[in-house]
Amino acid sequence: MSEAKSGDTVRIHYTGTLDDGSTFDSSAGRDPLEFRLGSGQVVPGFDKAVDGMNVGEEKTVAIPPEDAYGEHHEGNVQAFPRDKFPDDIPLEIGTQLQMSMPDGQPIMVSIAEVNEEQVKLDANHPLAGKELTFKIELVEIV
Repeated sequence: MSEAKSGDTVRIHYTGTLDDGSTFDSSAGRDPLEFRLGSGQVVPGFDKAVDGMNVGEEKTVAIPPEDAYGEHHEGNVQAFPRDKFPDDIPLEIGTQLQMSMPDGQPIMVSIAEVNEEQVKLDANHPLAGKELTFKIELVEIV
């Protein structure tokens, strides 16, 4: 059997769930995910989980935040005056917006809180601070 190692291009099927059992992503009904092990294309814990697997092997792994999307940082949450938002933007919790950093770099944020005076925007990844569980099947080493 072939064992996946750093530098190999692999194809995997996966289902990612949160602690409450909800699925946040899955390759079900799609082609397998293809990536090169050790290249940084996936979160570090996912990379480590696939490294050493054999073709046809399935496993379930729990990946802590530090090996996934990192911890949730309050410094990445900022309040802005509500009147600075155009009327055509729906100010609903969870809505994702693209903003520009002072250097012009685009950044995705989501609306975390809305009240009469302000809107809090969160620049953390939506999965930051969460433990992720993946069911993984190594389909092929290319």
